[in-house]
Amino acid sequence: MDPVLQLAGVTVRRGGAVLLEDVDWTVEEDERWVVLGPNGAGKTTLMQIASAQVHPTEGVAGILGEVLGTVDVFELRPRIGLTSAALAERIPRHEKVSDVVVSASYGVVGRWREQYDEGDHERARALMSELGVGRLADRTFGTLSEGERKRVQIARALMTDPELLMLDEPAAGLDLGGREDLVSTLSVLAMDEAAPAVVLVSHHVEEIPPGFTHVLMLREGRVTAIGPLERVMTEASLSETFGMPLVLHHEAGRWSARRRLRSRARSGTPT
Repeated sequence: MDPVLQLAGVTVRRGGAVLLEDVDWTVEEDERWVVLGPNGAGKTTLMQIASAQVHPTEGVAGILGEVLGTVDVFELRPRIGLTSAALAERIPRHEKVSDVVVSASYGVVGRWREQYDEGDHERARALMSELGVGRLADRTFGTLSEGERKRVQIARALMTDPELLMLDEPAAGLDLGGREDLVSTLSVLAMDEAAPAVVLVSHHVEEIPPGFTHVLMLREGRVTAIGPLERVMTEASLSETFGMPLVLHHEAGRWSARRRLRSRARSGTPT
């Protein structure tokens, strides 16, 4: 079966800036990827390419068996589930949660005069229940906590039964409890064999859910490391990506990292 995502030599330029440079990346349908890197690394641009929002300046981007530039993106995009801060900003704050989710069937943000059948409403209710927001169906989006909004957005992203699920920094803005709840939810999704291929973008290794299989690391638009998570996630690769010496820990399926502190001699002089 064809990969769900295949980038070859993808470069993106804007003005005089190179946002991505010569990226090769293949995602298979049973894989769960995390994309890591510091601010300005090119993660959002990579997600925009992978979700058919922008075209590469150079190279080839294959998505779900189609090639960007030769396909109608308005037919391709409904096959991709997407959550992002930009999309969340477009959701009307007065919109009922149930409508936020079900309106993904038409690929619209903000319900208007579309008609939905009972099957659409049943799927929306089932997804909200699975993601722990079923009780919020009649609330308005603007009254939800940040964590609740994230879950509603994921339910919306899954509404069309996508072949590829893209999650752009879903834990951004969450407190510790909200983050841990979301990581648990995404871990269940990652381990579901019926779930689509998943790509999660993050700045933090602590946000990688158990069940994720691969990692791509970016720095200044270039890939610094790529491959199976257990092999590629090392102190050396992470330190190169974030530009500082890091200590990496892996315990009970979770990762954590901190800056490596310099040891000091007894005189107090750095060694």
